[in-house]
Amino acid sequence: MKEQQKNKIILHACCAICSGYPVTFLKDAGYEPVVFFYNPNIYPKSEYEKRLEAERILCGALDCELIEGDYEPEEFYSAAKGLESEPEKGKRCGKCFELRLSKTAELAKKLGIREFTTSIVISPHKNFQKLTEIGEKIAAENNLIYTAVDFKKKDGFLKTNKISKELNLYRQNYCGCEYSINKEIICTKS
Repeated sequence: MKEQQKNKIILHACCAICSGYPVTFLKDAGYEPVVFFYNPNIYPKSEYEKRLEAERILCGALDCELIEGDYEPEEFYSAAKGLESEPEKGKRCGKCFELRLSKTAELAKKLGIREFTTSIVISPHKNFQKLTEIGEKIAAENNLIYTAVDFKKKDGFLKTNKISKELNLYRQNYCGCEYSINKEIICTKS
């Protein structure tokens, strides 16, 4: 009997902690996820490298392809220009999401993969509806499909934290950009 071919989907990964459960969820749903680590917002570069190494460990453990995007902090600063004083969950975050999901859509088109999604939505501190609107807009502009999955449902955030603890992955204590380092909202608080 011929094995059914799985649909590929690009999963934009904000970090290994947040992408563990989404990878397993997508596999269980019949997808072959391709993880794309593109996060020019992460500051400083040493933090970026720690998060990227954790993503490598996760993808190796879950037998999942990882594509490493370029570290382009100037792209983030350009997108965030004039919004540096915005609070967490404000306009700066929206521009950051747009930047990362646009780059994810570019990769999907380049690879001939029709669907993409993001692990950012697993954080209880991120707005699923806002991210879905951004993803769907970018998908429509690129003739792609944004697959809106609220990974935090059905204890997804607890499940992703369990995976990260089992693999002893690096756990960051702020969302990523230099503006979020000392803010009250910490995306990895569990």
